[in-house]
Formats: sequence, structure tokens, C-alpha cells
Amino acid sequence: MATDHSRATARLMVSPAVLLLLAWMIVPLAMTLYFSLLRYNLLSPGTESFTGLDNYAYFLTDPAFFEALGNTLLLVGGVLLITITGGVLLALLLDQPIWGQGIVRILVIAPFFVMPTVSALVWKNFFMDPVNGLFGHAAKALGVAPFEFFSQAPLFSIILIVAWQWLPFATLILLTAIQSLDSEQLEASEMDGASAFSRFRHIILPHLARAITVVILIQTIFLLSIFAEILVTTGGGPGYASTNLTYLVYAQSLLQFDVGGGSAGGIVAVVLANIVAIFLMRMVGKNLDL
Repeated sequence: MATDHSRATARLMVSPAVLLLLAWMIVPLAMTLYFSLLRYNLLSPGTESFTGLDNYAYFLTDPAFFEALGNTLLLVGGVLLITITGGVLLALLLDQPIWGQGIVRILVIAPFFVMPTVSALVWKNFFMDPVNGLFGHAAKALGVAPFEFFSQAPLFSIILIVAWQWLPFATLILLTAIQSLDSEQLEASEMDGASAFSRFRHIILPHLARAITVVILIQTIFLLSIFAEILVTTGGGPGYASTNLTYLVYAQSLLQFDVGGGSAGGIVAVVLANIVAIFLMRMVGKNLDL
């Protein structure tokens, strides 16, 4: 009886926080769902009308949606490929006893603490600018024409910027996993004559499988909503070449003032993000059970 009373008291004390959290999540979602069923344009106040699923039909059949969806998948896949590959290599390097190891680790971690808007501005103006950027000066020194990153390869440029931001996160997770590996296994395999590549392939890489899965899960959830880097650098252009789903919803809502269409796009983006998250969570669960 005392235990049941304690549990009831605990639930009563926690319930205000739970209700506040639910309201904080459900109320904006409910309002977005409501607006998505209306023809609601900020340039025509007072003309709102119920349209049902017309906004969803328009958004899902818009050619820009498919291009933005493809760009979103390319952005997520490209960043994951760079961060996981680079994270494994950096983790292996930082695990070695090198001079100034603490300073090197701080330098590697530093990009993760830079705000996305600031890092995008730095890359845009100090590195990728064809006239005043570092890459532009290097190209001129080599006698070749500077590469126009944001006009010739806009999506690839954003992938590089975002990967630079998330590489420290992947490195930290993978470095922690490597340091948890039993050194006796590596020593025994080395004594048996296994090469460095064989040790990496058959011992280190399988040990990193869970950590890599966690990195994929966490990064994917955040990468699906990349926005600041696109806004600061390319503005989604040229055309829709660097527009992802998040930026497409922003453009329709705040640039075209179409609240109804933008809300429908937001609901579609949320549904797709949840489908991806559920799939990744199942993948993580299966991996952790191994």
C-alpha cells in the first residue's frame, strides 16, 4: 500500500511537467495541421477558406517537392559518408600517442561549437569566395580559374560546410568506442602476424558498428532539418539546386506568404522525418541486440 501511495504521489508531482511538455509539442502541431487545411495567404487577409487536402495535393505534386526531396537525401547521405569516414580516420589518429594530443583533440572538436550561421558565413566569405576566398587565391597561384562553388556545385558546397560542423561529433563518438576496445585483442592479433589493415577490418571495424549506427541515427535526425547553411550561402539556388524540404517549406510560408501551403509542407516533412527516425531506431535496436 505504501508503495502504491508513493507511486501515485510521484505521478502527481510529475504530471504538471508532462502536461506542459505535451502542450508545448501538441499545440503548435495542431495549429500547423489546422492551417494546412485552409487557403490562407498573408497577402490576402480575411479571405481564409477551408480547402481540405488541396494544399497537400499541390505540395506533393509540385516538381520542386521532388527536387527538394532528392536534395535532402543527397545532403544527408553525403554528410554521413564524409563524417563517418573522416570520423573513423580521425579517431584512429587521435587514439595514437602523439605530441600535443590534448591540443589536437581540442582543435578537432572546436567546429562543433561554432554556430551554423557563423560557420556558413566563414566558409562562404573566407574559403569559397572566388575572388577573396582562400580557395580562390590558391587557384590563382596555380594559374587556374577559381571554382565558383555556390553556382557550379551549390549542394556539394553545403555538404562540405555541414560535414565540417558534424565531423567532430562523429569523431568523439567513434574515439570513445575505439578506446573501449580491449587492447589485448589487438596485441594478440599483432603477435599472430595480422597486418594493420586486417586488425582494422576484423577487430576495430566490427567493434565500431554500434557507435557508427548511433552516429547515423543522431546525425540523420538533425540533418533532415538543415536550414541556416542554405539560407546564408545559396538561398536554395540556383533555382532549386540546393533546396531541401526544410528550405522549401520556409520559402512557401515566408517568401510566398502561403501559410496554408507551407503548413501542409511542414506536416509532410514531419511525417517523412518520423518514418526515417522509426526506421533508424529499429536499425539501432537490431544492432544493439547483436
